Amino acid sequence: MEPPLKQRPYRSTGVVNSKVLIGCDGVNSVVAKWLSLKKPSSTGRFAIRGCVDFKSSHGFAPITMHFFGNGVRFGFVPCDDNSVYWFFTWIPSSQEKDQTEDNTVKMKQLVLSKLGKIPDEVRAVVENTELDSFVPYPLRYRQPWELLWGNISKENVCVAGDALHPMTPDIGQGGCAALEDGVVLARCLAEALHKEPGGETKDRERDDQRSEIEEYERIEMGLKKFAKERKWRSIELISTAYIVGFMEQSDGKVMTFLRDKIFAAFLAGIMLKMGSFDCGKLIL
Repeated sequence: MEPPLKQRPYRSTGVVNSKVLIGCDGVNSVVAKWLSLKKPSSTGRFAIRGCVDFKSSHGFAPITMHFFGNGVRFGFVPCDDNSVYWFFTWIPSSQEKDQTEDNTVKMKQLVLSKLGKIPDEVRAVVENTELDSFVPYPLRYRQPWELLWGNISKENVCVAGDALHPMTPDIGQGGCAALEDGVVLARCLAEALHKEPGGETKDRERDDQRSEIEEYERIEMGLKKFAKERKWRSIELISTAYIVGFMEQSDGKVMTFLRDKIFAAFLAGIMLKMGSFDCGKLIL
């Protein structure tokens, strides 16, 4: 019997031998590709984010501010008394893509031109941001039905974090979901490896080989349990983030009326609800 080591894809050296491989390699995951998961899809939306350091206290309360309407979303949150992180999302025209690509001066001008009527102290967040702090990127997501029918785990391989559930940032749960993955994965593997192996025989070498195979099988079952637990949570987060972003960034008259007059409290409540999740207890 051969030891249960498997050759798996790895970006730097091509392959790696391992007893277990957990792909946490982001939206362009090599491991997700090996599992036959498709590349994340484009939403058609783009984001620009930045961080500004004020020379003196900015004066903002330690809360997140959120503005949306006319086809854009803008928000910021103080990091400390002097620094502020901010984000801006919109659907760019082909002309805007060409003008702002690798041109931070035009990026800054575009953001300021689309902010509309907001308080001067809020506008100053973008105005005071250094040009090298402007970071543009397209918003992508994994289509939920891929997780419904696809493989999150296979044999001794699985994905977690953005490799599993890339989502739009509209509910602020991307990093939180990755932390959830870590807790649930640790629990599932601990439960699997905590089980007692089979009894020993007089053949020490054969016992060692059997023990390795049993360990491999327990790891495989632990990863299957992780995949089962995280599938529906991932689908829920991806779908909710997409819908919230679509509604908040919409500039159509009907959707704007529904969002501002009917769904405003609902959207705020659902964002809070998505952040509440019990990962279960870990076995120590």
